[in-house]
Amino acid sequence: MNLLYKSYFFASYQCDHSRSFYIDFGHKQIKLSFCQLLAIRQKLQAIDISSHFDMDLNSGGIEILSLCNREHLFVFDTLQVIDLKQLIKATFGILELNSLVAH
Repeated sequence: MNLLYKSYFFASYQCDHSRSFYIDFGHKQIKLSFCQLLAIRQKLQAIDISSHFDMDLNSGGIEILSLCNREHLFVFDTLQVIDLKQLIKATFGILELNSLVAH
């Protein structure tokens, strides 16, 4: 497996052999297809991080995220959500750079 990006809490990997991606959440590593990785990116983009700082909108400062057709359920605090958003953004950036270099 090749490390794509490592953030403070998480890491993303790509396996050329199985043509899949992995996200290491520290306590759990999940295997993803490219479509599942896109779905995670879409879910993360839909999270309004500013609501974490408004006690009326998100008093607990947490997000519950279901991944891979509800196979995995995660509870993240504000810092973890910000970190995961950065990880996914950087992962797709690395993938785009790799595709430009390969051509």
